[in-house]
Amino acid sequence: MAELLRPHAAARPDDPALTDERGVTTWAELDARADRLAGALRGLGLRAGDAIAIHSGNRREYFELMCAATHAGLRYVLVNWHWTADELRYVLTDSGARALFSEDAFGDVAREASAGLDLAARVALGEPIEGFTPFEKFVASGPEGEPADQGMGLPMFYTSGTTGRPKGVTRKLAQAGGPLDRAKDMGDGFALILGIPEGGRSLLVGPVYHSAQWLWSHMLLLRGRSVVMTRAFDPAETLALIDRHRITNVHLVPTQFVRMLRLPGVTREAFDGSSLACVWHGAAPCAPDVKRRMIEWFGPIVHEYYGSTEASVNTVITAEEWLARPGSVGRPLPTTEITILREDGTRARPGEPGQIWFRYANGDDVEYWGDEAKTRSAHRAPGLFTTGDVGHLDEDGYLFLGDRTIDMIISGGVNIYPAEVEGVLITHPAVRDVAVFGVPDEEFGEQVKAAVELDDAVTPSEGLVEELVAHVRASLAGYKAPRTIDFMDELPRTPTGKLYKRLLREPYWQNRDRRI
Repeated sequence: MAELLRPHAAARPDDPALTDERGVTTWAELDARADRLAGALRGLGLRAGDAIAIHSGNRREYFELMCAATHAGLRYVLVNWHWTADELRYVLTDSGARALFSEDAFGDVAREASAGLDLAARVALGEPIEGFTPFEKFVASGPEGEPADQGMGLPMFYTSGTTGRPKGVTRKLAQAGGPLDRAKDMGDGFALILGIPEGGRSLLVGPVYHSAQWLWSHMLLLRGRSVVMTRAFDPAETLALIDRHRITNVHLVPTQFVRMLRLPGVTREAFDGSSLACVWHGAAPCAPDVKRRMIEWFGPIVHEYYGSTEASVNTVITAEEWLARPGSVGRPLPTTEITILREDGTRARPGEPGQIWFRYANGDDVEYWGDEAKTRSAHRAPGLFTTGDVGHLDEDGYLFLGDRTIDMIISGGVNIYPAEVEGVLITHPAVRDVAVFGVPDEEFGEQVKAAVELDDAVTPSEGLVEELVAHVRASLAGYKAPRTIDFMDELPRTPTGKLYKRLLREPYWQNRDRRI
């Protein structure tokens, strides 16, 4: 048996381990299929440290592949299925992937991206893809029985590419092929920190290729928590799945909170939710009013973390702590040291904003795959790195975020943090989603602009513009209010909640010598 799956397959072989729209995989079935897949991957000549790429939406086969790679000591690259063929080809080449597993829904992109590449296999999940081996045929090619020399495989995440080409993120101390005990320790440690009950059930309603969604599903699966997954988020369906499957934990993002809060009253009132032990959110700033309403509805189980693709989870804050310190993202985990530095590199005082820098207590460090220059640029000293975020620590060590330095608006020499303005605008009942950014201003250098996605029943108008500006001015200083507002059908967000703000800003800065 696959070592990490053995205790669960032995204790409850017929219980569901994985559930998607197409069916159920039991713990015994998952164990057997992971064994075969690990053997099939090794049959391609892959050895510890080699890479495969998974290019698919959420489905059970995705998790089977991750389980197999985890036990075969492979790097498994989790590919954003929104990427174009050019972007996918870049990642396949950059990561050194030896095999591509792609879902039929993205077959055209996969076929174009992989054409001419020296791959040991191209495998189709779901319906056939021309030139690809069917997944079940590939599974059957592996031998029965437990793989020999099991070693820990590792996920390889790529940054979202909101500024240039995505980059692969690795960790200094993470070595593919190492002992599987490390996976046990990581899974048990995070389950304890995040309050995930033993034998719990995770609901996955975001793409598993995102590092947080992976942690809240696959990492917990390896420690005995079954996973129920959907391909896309639907607010009413999410509530129904929580009750139907007695879900104990789910990871959500703030835009999903907003959609759930705007469900009809009858739908919200029908929701039981008594099975939930915790609801975690992160990945994007959450407006305080939205957070408060979710806690009132779900109870004091709506907790928050602060992390990134590079740094995983850095801080956590419970609902009770947040109510006492609204806006905070919590205190650092024991494994992470957080320092706030001024531009000159000196340490900021409590309450004073600056760039956020991280250091791991165990000596680990963040590296960008094949890019020493980018790795150096993210470090002030060995082991001390940043992801570009701005914030401050209070007297008790609680972290408050400002905004990313690259998103800061400097108008007339004054720093304006878009997240603060966005947090006010999203509370207006007409606003479904919002992005705030700087555009050129001949007098002040930059001025504040908002791009707003309206609720379905709302019609854009000049009167609404005035109403939204007044809404901001009622809560913030006048210079922070948008000078102009664009109404958009849909903002360019990833399914993980991250905004492609670059796509909104660039048209206004074209043919200019500066970008701020």
